[in-house]
Amino acid sequence: MMIGDRVFREITDNVWDPKRRIEDCDRAKVSMQVLSTVPVMFSYWAKPADALDLSRRLNDHIAEVVREHPKRFAGLGTIPMQDPDLAAQELERCVHELGLRGAQIGTHVDATPHSGRIDNINLDNASLQPVWSAAEQVGAAIFVHPWDMVGKERMPKYWLPWLVGMPAETSLAICSMVFGGVFERFPKLRVAFAHGGGAFPFTIGRIEHGFHVRPDLCATDNQTNPRGYLAHGDTPARFYVDSLVHDPDILRLLIQLFGAQRVALGSDYPFPLGEAHAGHLIESMKELSMKEKAQLLSGTAREFLGLSS
Repeated sequence: MMIGDRVFREITDNVWDPKRRIEDCDRAKVSMQVLSTVPVMFSYWAKPADALDLSRRLNDHIAEVVREHPKRFAGLGTIPMQDPDLAAQELERCVHELGLRGAQIGTHVDATPHSGRIDNINLDNASLQPVWSAAEQVGAAIFVHPWDMVGKERMPKYWLPWLVGMPAETSLAICSMVFGGVFERFPKLRVAFAHGGGAFPFTIGRIEHGFHVRPDLCATDNQTNPRGYLAHGDTPARFYVDSLVHDPDILRLLIQLFGAQRVALGSDYPFPLGEAHAGHLIESMKELSMKEKAQLLSGTAREFLGLSS
């Protein structure tokens, strides 16, 4: 796969071949996989009409694969976030016409001059409200995945954009939506964040402290304590994260902070930072009950995607 004249990564047929994917799923005992576009193809930099055309082609393809294998695959579309009205329309088409469960979006939007807005708007930006409104109205699941990492120019070595930039990007997206009051304005919105929520779960203490000591900076658009969006008692968190954290202690923390009802199995298949055997970490944790494991391995994802049991 190339970006311009630069090699982005080597890919094999498990990226596009449904038969190969089903074979891999069978080996890992995965009954259903969610298909989505590789984030580098979001194309938020493109002219809105061109990005819409590409989105429609990608979404039509995913929908076709899902129709051919409805018991093995569910699908998330991609939408041209640089034009929220077009994005909302395509999201509605994804759900109503194509039968997809929602959309995967980036942690921020590279709004080019073609869209008439400044570069790199975050997910709290008022211009994105048509997307959140449409998602709420059609019951679409929104999966947020990092794509263009913050500070990448300072991290040319050691694969640091993926190791450091991605977790920071995801925390930035969560904080933007929380401090920006997005979940307050759209209470039925279902949003999940990749890679265990990135750096957010491990800095919630700092984030909450900042909210208390500098409300003039942190609470300008939303007066709800950020910790209020996490689990309390039997009530799970307001948003979802996946389980892809590669460490049992960290997964325990996620379950504590979000509740098992908000932690969904994540694999990042078929890329190197993914879990080699999807669900192995969950299955290896002896302190989890069979009910909790079932929730983490399947139940939460089904609820997030709106799939019947």
